[in-house]
Amino acid sequence: MKSDCMQTTTCQERKNDPIEMLHSGQLVKVCAPMVRYSKLAFRTLVRKYSCDLCYTPMIVAADFIRSVKARDSEFTTNQGDCPLIVQFAANDARILSDAARIVCPYANGIDINCGCPQRWALAEGYGACLINNPELVRDMVKQVRNQVENPRFSVSIKIRIHDDLTRTVDLCRKAEATGVSWITVHGRTVEERHQPVHYEAIKIIKENMSIPVIANGDIRSLKEAENVWHITGTDGVMVARGLLANPAIFAGYEETPLKCIWDWVDIALELGTPYMCFHQHLMYMMEKITSRQEKRIFNALSSTSAVLDYLTDHYG
Repeated sequence: MKSDCMQTTTCQERKNDPIEMLHSGQLVKVCAPMVRYSKLAFRTLVRKYSCDLCYTPMIVAADFIRSVKARDSEFTTNQGDCPLIVQFAANDARILSDAARIVCPYANGIDINCGCPQRWALAEGYGACLINNPELVRDMVKQVRNQVENPRFSVSIKIRIHDDLTRTVDLCRKAEATGVSWITVHGRTVEERHQPVHYEAIKIIKENMSIPVIANGDIRSLKEAENVWHITGTDGVMVARGLLANPAIFAGYEETPLKCIWDWVDIALELGTPYMCFHQHLMYMMEKITSRQEKRIFNALSSTSAVLDYLTDHYG
């Protein structure tokens, strides 16, 4: 685990408490947990463009507490990386609470992934299978609450919905009763991938909750974010792929501005982002502003110097 945080300044002592933000009545704009992508450099970029709250990629809690190497590679932060939520995949209350205690000084809270539909996660008892095990979710939340002394440290969950929405509402009510700080709802079932998002389901869940709810799913512009916020009555919106394609989405840009591309270059180089990640983010960002021929050339580049030369030649 790498951190530039000073020991005397923990994340909770700094401004922008996410719990307060989500109770403000204002739209809270959230960067989703994205495996490989929502790391420190990208979080730094989207914060420059009106993103209010960022999540780390999903981290397997068992690996995190077992291996220093895993901690160093999976969790990197600095003092500007706030407010921050660390998302864990877990199926054991003690392991999750141990992981939460490690990150507590460097983050505002943790999130339990109860929505990942990938086969490997389901096979390990992580992710979306937890929506069918509310007792385990309750135990994990309680254990973190008991082990982390800071009362402002948030514990949230991110879920998908059931085919029978009453089961989802029941799950959320039980989670609220256990002390969950907020719930993020991806408005699809475990089986659904690219089908339309069930925003009405998110609205019904919100109407049954007293705690904040964040809406997630297929949001690709600030206007769409605001529409989903109004339609669902939620307290925030979370964006994943839309931010990859346009990290300036929350600032109102319809496509990635050139300044954002150069900001990414500066941030990524300063923070030592590996080339494949550096290049992949640029491929996403430039998708809408490059021709097919330009994509073929840019996507085939194999070094940082080649990318910098290309960008300088084409975009000054």
